[in-house]
Amino acid sequence: MGLWDRYAVPAIVSCACTSKPVMRQRAKVVPEATGVVLELGCGSGTNFAFYDPARVTRLHALEPAPGMVARARETARHTAIMDRVQFHETGAERLLLEDESIDTAVVTFVLCTIPDWGRALREVRRVLKPGGRVLFSEHGLAPDADVARWQQRIEPVWKRVFGGCHLTRQPAAMLANSGFRVDRLETMYLPSTPRFAGFASWGAAVPA
Repeated sequence: MGLWDRYAVPAIVSCACTSKPVMRQRAKVVPEATGVVLELGCGSGTNFAFYDPARVTRLHALEPAPGMVARARETARHTAIMDRVQFHETGAERLLLEDESIDTAVVTFVLCTIPDWGRALREVRRVLKPGGRVLFSEHGLAPDADVARWQQRIEPVWKRVFGGCHLTRQPAAMLANSGFRVDRLETMYLPSTPRFAGFASWGAAVPA
């Protein structure tokens, strides 16, 4: 890992992922989490304050970047669920969790960066209990052709600068192709955000 990836990327990603429009998106889905929760790519712990302590019994927080885990541990210390957070310093492609052990999976602004997203989502499906849900809020490929063309042009450089973030992934389709049924889906361009980076989709999915 180079100096850019070790020091610059965590700071840049944390800043981008805590903008006001993005935080509003998080607030739309994270409070719905219940029971034993799995969060993919917890980053610096940005979602922790949105969890309802009356509804969450345990939070398995996954994050492969050591620098982000250190930030997330500090964030957790100042939340109402601090004693319920268990950190897993690993990627999402291989979850060290038992089958059907998770009530809710939270996936926010992380599917854009997971290298093998298909394997990761299949792992999520494996660990979800019958009746479990995936709550998601992501950015991705815009429906407008002119915006999509710019996304495709920018993406190769964007990925190198922003820690592997893709601009053209399609979260709802990714879930559907990984054994889930999306039963709630909303979309919009985030305000005060460049359109090429700001087409958001959010909702919930269940195992098909």
